[in-house]
Amino acid sequence: MTNRRRFLKKIGLLGGAIALPILSKSAITHDIKLPKVNTNKSIVLSTWEHGLAANQKAMEVMLQGKSTLDAVEQGVMVPEADPLIRSVGYGGRPDRDGYVTLDAAIMDNKGNAGSVCFVQNYMHPISIARKVMEETKHVILSGEGAEQFAHEQGFEKKDLLTEKSKKSWEKWKIKSQYKTEVNIENHDTIGMVGLHNGEIATSCTTSGLAYKMHGRVGDSPIIGAGLFADGEIGACAATGVGEYVLKTQTTFLVVELMRQGKSPEEACISALQRIKSKYLDKNSSKQFQIGLVALNVNGEYAGYSLLSGYQYAIMVNGENKLIDAPYLVKRAPKHK
Repeated sequence: MTNRRRFLKKIGLLGGAIALPILSKSAITHDIKLPKVNTNKSIVLSTWEHGLAANQKAMEVMLQGKSTLDAVEQGVMVPEADPLIRSVGYGGRPDRDGYVTLDAAIMDNKGNAGSVCFVQNYMHPISIARKVMEETKHVILSGEGAEQFAHEQGFEKKDLLTEKSKKSWEKWKIKSQYKTEVNIENHDTIGMVGLHNGEIATSCTTSGLAYKMHGRVGDSPIIGAGLFADGEIGACAATGVGEYVLKTQTTFLVVELMRQGKSPEEACISALQRIKSKYLDKNSSKQFQIGLVALNVNGEYAGYSLLSGYQYAIMVNGENKLIDAPYLVKRAPKHK
């Protein structure tokens, strides 16, 4: 008998005997009670303080009778156009070579998504991302290809590097010796989730990690990392150091945990605990921030973060407010 036949006989694959464990129905699948869709509530959540103005615009769009997708697009266009916000769009901090490169993504309640990354000289990557979703058969366009597409769609070019951001970059070059630093301070993506007329949508836009390596792309334009939406369940958007969000597909995980019956807050906590145990606990001296906003189709919502110090904006029932998010780990004091 050949070695192969002896092996097959040993594991029971000869003679019709297949030694597989019997799985109960509950081990294969389980009944999932989807959250009830709330068609009467209009709600918007955004990351960070600049989410307040974004929320205000998004809610105005909703109250005009437009779609949730319209709202989350037009909402984040506000910080994209604001030169005082140094982490998004026009006026965003450049990469280490002095180029402002933008990433963005958008997703609707039907599972459609569009994304662009490494875009230069166009102020509203979120709108280009939506065009990718609606006008092409693709999900992601990058770099020169995304810029060519933007030009074909009629978007106007604009120099995104403001004098203030240029001066900050020049100071950084002297101090850093051209070494990119990943820390708690140099990121602040805006991510948004919204619910209106029973439809959920999400958007995310950023100029990325300040003084990153040229060509670096973070989590923001990656579906399942920077953002994710499921029209039956809910949506989630992330901010923070994108490399860790990419490695754990955080927003997809949050939505799937909500599918399994967890509340938005419980889902955020579970996802952040995974990041904490895999990365932060193993090197606690290198702290990094991850912040989340999550919303289910019933209108339940949450904001949560890995470290203290994260804020999110919530607008519902006519009130737009900034909330200090609960967190897993107290942030270490700054060194003087």
